[in-house]
Amino acid sequence: MLAKKIVVVEDDETIRKTFALLLGQKYRVSLAKDGKEAIQKYGGTKIDLIITDLKLPDVTGLELMAQFREAGFRGEAMLISAYPDLLKIDQLTRCGIRYYFTKPLDLDLFSRSIDQVLEPKDVFEKRA
Repeated sequence: MLAKKIVVVEDDETIRKTFALLLGQKYRVSLAKDGKEAIQKYGGTKIDLIITDLKLPDVTGLELMAQFREAGFRGEAMLISAYPDLLKIDQLTRCGIRYYFTKPLDLDLFSRSIDQVLEPKDVFEKRA
């Protein structure tokens, strides 16, 4: 079975590389430094999860997710930010973002959360 695809949109190169190392052993990880690059490279492709920073050089993560949603993206989305006070829950909901993490990230918790999103366990498995 082909690994799930994650697109990480983050302007900080160190964080992008960290995500690639952290997630690349289990998932296909593609990187973009800003919204324009993300839409140009990955708009219209099959993506299972988009992880985006709130503050990007050209758009906000919310604007970027709105663009992906308009282009037909129906997968999961996670937003990360060092500015938690800039967001309201209704903004996240409107963009279809169900997961929000603040920087600095707890990488273990973040990684486990991604696993839960992309590899949910069937709670109704038959018991032997």
